[in-house]
Amino acid sequence: MATLEIRDLHVTVATDDGAKEILKGVDLTVKSGETHAIMGPNGSGKSTLAYSIAGHPKYTVSSGSVTLDGLNVLDMKVDERARAGLFLAMQYPVEVPGVSVANFLRTAKTALDGEAPKLRTWVKEVNTAMEKMSMDTAFAQRNVNEGFSGGEKKRNEIMQLELLNPKFAVLDETDSGLDIDALKVVADGVNRFRAQGDRGVLLITHYTRILRYIKPDFVHVFVNGRVAEEGGPALAEQLEAEGYDKYVKAATA
Repeated sequence: MATLEIRDLHVTVATDDGAKEILKGVDLTVKSGETHAIMGPNGSGKSTLAYSIAGHPKYTVSSGSVTLDGLNVLDMKVDERARAGLFLAMQYPVEVPGVSVANFLRTAKTALDGEAPKLRTWVKEVNTAMEKMSMDTAFAQRNVNEGFSGGEKKRNEIMQLELLNPKFAVLDETDSGLDIDALKVVADGVNRFRAQGDRGVLLITHYTRILRYIKPDFVHVFVNGRVAEEGGPALAEQLEAEGYDKYVKAATA
């Protein structure tokens, strides 16, 4: 069983007025087979947590630790984190001009496995994954995310998740900008990944609508850079009914 463990994590970001602390002591443990939902208002630090785990250079870890099966993630380069088993689906997937989806995926798979996949088998796997995500297989020859709609970018992210099959998936607001049909397709992709039974998911979202399709084992409320409350799926329903107001007031009291 794999474990992603975050302990007393403090993260800052540079501003014109100096370093600003965004995460103020986050504790969180995700084990293989578990799905954790992180919910909270805008500016609470949810995305900062995702990008800090992945190694985005904009964010500086001032103290605390992130370990994967006891290995110090914070000492790893971004590509080393991916090879160790971490995957980040971004809220705003970037465009990569000049690099086709097919070449990008094969390069990523080669880097993970240490050898290139057999071309004929790999093409079949890519086409199958795209069809599962209701994507035209012609997208494989297009540049990564270039000219893709918001929904197509999110489908492409989850298609990558299925093909690269990491130990842990960090999904940063994957539901944002999706219509109901695209939301179901994306959720089905995440659920196929989860169905393996030994994969962990850290799902960051504002809303409970995606949690109707992806059932979390644990829900964490993020406010002001900390985990303000933890519970099971019922906590998400409580947030839907009551909002974040009481947690925001408690954090600023």
